[in-house]
Amino acid sequence: MRRTAAIAALFCLACLPAATLAQATLPALTTTPGPNGAETYSLSVQTLLMLTSLTFIPAALLMMTGFTRIIIVLGLMRSALGTPTTPPNMVLVGLALFLTAYTMSPVFDQIYKDAYQPLSNGTISFETAIERGSEPLRTFMLHQTRESDLSLFANLTNQPPMESSAAVPMKVLIPAFITSELKTAFQIGFTIFIPFLIIDLVVASVLMGLGMMMVPPISVSLPFKLMLFVLADGWHMLLGSLARSFYQ
Repeated sequence: MRRTAAIAALFCLACLPAATLAQATLPALTTTPGPNGAETYSLSVQTLLMLTSLTFIPAALLMMTGFTRIIIVLGLMRSALGTPTTPPNMVLVGLALFLTAYTMSPVFDQIYKDAYQPLSNGTISFETAIERGSEPLRTFMLHQTRESDLSLFANLTNQPPMESSAAVPMKVLIPAFITSELKTAFQIGFTIFIPFLIIDLVVASVLMGLGMMMVPPISVSLPFKLMLFVLADGWHMLLGSLARSFYQ
């Protein structure tokens, strides 16, 4: 329950600025008097843009967590097994979401404790809550980001030399973090492919030696891949390694 509350708090912290701004300065609906006492309702452009931007908040939050690494590794694992539709996409996304919530739970708990609870109790201002809530997420992303990626995006935006990690702006940190996550995910995927690639090569060589060139190698190698994955307790190893990779 506490993890669920922490995750909800994170989404609330992300959504509150736009909601507060909308309540303070943007009318939800405007009415225009019409003939015979009728009224015409219209939505302001500013409000429409604000509501549209809210739809990007979940995607932005996912890109700032370990979801990118997890979903790519799971997809590469499925490709290495040679089962492009099993597990289905819905299962992989659901598994990636829950594993992301699990691996990010220390960060979410800290955000809930340092930012959401004081804000809900009225002991700190909203701006202070945003500052406190972003710090654990910043620390997590910095821990997973390579210095070369940080330097790349800092140079692209002509940032001055940064003396400490606290000076790294989010517009530099987020794309650098995503780039590092993509590289890490492909590195993990490469190691996953190796044993299954060996099975494919052995099966193809045996079929060629037997003169069975008309038999698709993938149909013969698939049972052996599944057997290897099950005997090695592949799900346990894969998910455990993914969870540990964020805190090593």
